[in-house]
Amino acid sequence: MTVEAVPSPSVWSSLVGQQHAIEVLRRAAGGHGMTHAWLFTGPPGSGRSNAALAFAAALQCERGTGCGECHACRTALAGTHPDISITRSETSVHYIKDMRELVRRAGLYPVEGKWQVMLIEDADRLAKGDETRTANALLKAIEEPTPKTVWLLCAPTVEDVLPTIRSRCRNISLATPTAPQVAAYLVERDGVTEGLASFAARASQGHIGRARALARDEKTRNRRREVVLMPGGLTGIGACMQAAANLVDIAKDETAALTEQSNARAMGELEATYGDDRKSKTSRSYKAALREVEHSQRQREKRRVMDVIDRGLMDMMSVYRDAIAVQVGAPGALVNEEIRGSVEDVARRTTPEQNLRRIDAIFAARDQMMEFNTTPLLALESMMVALRIR
Repeated sequence: MTVEAVPSPSVWSSLVGQQHAIEVLRRAAGGHGMTHAWLFTGPPGSGRSNAALAFAAALQCERGTGCGECHACRTALAGTHPDISITRSETSVHYIKDMRELVRRAGLYPVEGKWQVMLIEDADRLAKGDETRTANALLKAIEEPTPKTVWLLCAPTVEDVLPTIRSRCRNISLATPTAPQVAAYLVERDGVTEGLASFAARASQGHIGRARALARDEKTRNRRREVVLMPGGLTGIGACMQAAANLVDIAKDETAALTEQSNARAMGELEATYGDDRKSKTSRSYKAALREVEHSQRQREKRRVMDVIDRGLMDMMSVYRDAIAVQVGAPGALVNEEIRGSVEDVARRTTPEQNLRRIDAIFAARDQMMEFNTTPLLALESMMVALRIR
């Protein structure tokens, strides 16, 4: 197996299946076709954030190529370059106070690099909540940037970003890597065996981060197996209710350790700010700060649980797509080739039309949870009943 011929070491070497985008970005970093605002779009796992960070490193590169070896490239990729500001949302939205701080930093002159680079992951979350205020906090800065400022925004699609912002950006569209490309990457970069790499590449459906997690961690593989075996067992109301509860439990278990660590870190920072003085801890400012920390903790936990549930729904959807492939005699390996027997059992007991409706039911459950804030357990119970095999 071989990966695309991208020079290594290089800031571009972690991008899989994106040669066209790499060439555009490489030329821009070299001064050809450079603009002040970029929008990186692509499906989950396509590497849009990695592409934006690689571009940020190339813009700062001391050799102007994105060599991956110089001090600027190494600090950029490590997230420690003083002239690259990376904004990630651990909740369901970007808050206006964070955007105002970003705008303030965008007006500063570069400390040691060539550019002041402002990278915003999940730019689609600017369009949620009070979208006008949050967008307006950024709009003027993107419309009229300082000569040395570059904005890099990441979102699933162009339509997920507010029109007033996306119209000012040059779009870089990334594709989902193919299973062979992902498998080759895992073999070459992570030393994974070809069999395990092939499984992880198929099961991840082109999501590089998910593929690496599946290839590296047996617990992750076991949790996924539990989810993809659910469709075949949805034969009664009781089984549907249990499956919904199990999916919620899987999400909570997977995020528990990460949530506990981030909560402890946030509380530690608060304690360090206010110290052990009893008077300071009874002040209004401390109580307000504590409320804000607790609110952020709840939002982060909710976001992480929802992300895991959403991934589980995509895994379940892959089973129904595999079942349709079996029913119509489509060639090639299934996404869930390792449980082909279970997929074929679902295919025997259903029709392609029924499975298309089941896929629609999964999308409906996602919308209920993501857009209408329905309690996950209630949405999943309703969905599982709709998926029931009668």
